[in-house]
Amino acid sequence: MSNSKVFGDTAIENGTANLNSTIEKSSVWKDFTALIKIGIVNSNLITTFTGLWLALHFTGQSFLYNLDIIIYTLLGSSLIIAGSCSINNYIDRDIDHLMERTKARPTVTGKIVPGKVLLLGILLIALGTMFLMFTTMTATVIGLLGVFSYVVLYSLWSKRQLVSNTIIGSISGAVPPLIGWAAVDGNLDMIAWALFILMFIWQPPHFYALAMRRVEEYRAAGIPMLPVVKGFKTTKRHILIWVIALLPTPLLLTSLGIPFLIFATLLNIGWLVLGIYGYKIKDDIKWAKLMFVYSIQYLTIIFVAMVIVTLV
Repeated sequence: MSNSKVFGDTAIENGTANLNSTIEKSSVWKDFTALIKIGIVNSNLITTFTGLWLALHFTGQSFLYNLDIIIYTLLGSSLIIAGSCSINNYIDRDIDHLMERTKARPTVTGKIVPGKVLLLGILLIALGTMFLMFTTMTATVIGLLGVFSYVVLYSLWSKRQLVSNTIIGSISGAVPPLIGWAAVDGNLDMIAWALFILMFIWQPPHFYALAMRRVEEYRAAGIPMLPVVKGFKTTKRHILIWVIALLPTPLLLTSLGIPFLIFATLLNIGWLVLGIYGYKIKDDIKWAKLMFVYSIQYLTIIFVAMVIVTLV
């Protein structure tokens, strides 16, 4: 056998080994991001940062001078959210296989042992709490209350038993901007609570729209989401009520200026108009998709706008 043949086979084997290694590493990372629900972590980073930014702005503190606090806050909040999501995956591993969007999670496929998922969640929460302790005790306590709300009040208790599970789950989802503000100023200003209120009200119409799109999956999993228990007609009415409840929220943020007040009001009206449109079209799923997409864009735009208006 020629040397070129041997070296050629070796090169092929090495290339295959490297490719397999790359695929394996990619798969491991994909499984990890699925466990911690990276999308939720990233979206909450935006609201946490906005709370932190506004606290610095309104207390007259320098952004660069407080870089350590900023890093500790963003790391800490991200880790406790990631840990909470990991525990949620551990809890829901018996029903996730029934839903299309969750059936590929590593807790369902068996790629990761459930006990390790629980341990990962606990370690991430512990590490995140440690980072938050480098900021203020208020931020740390609020972070842990958020964990308790998501893991215990929502995941363990209300999700499978109450039709109001979405509203209860909205408590934890509204906590990140409070953590951000509290990390800078432990004496929570009304602006911080306004961010909490806005986030709390935003979540029901967002998740009800998602639940309408996935209603059969939730029904198969035995989760009493509003459209499963009460139907689309009632769900559409509730979505509209929650969107209407958002209308006065810009008035809680008048300190951000008239331009923001007008802009936020227009965003709210746009969502309301889209909600009313749902009563004129026959395709409820199409409408729910439009409402869901609008809600995602709304959240990003309004929180980024809060930062931008303070730069002008």
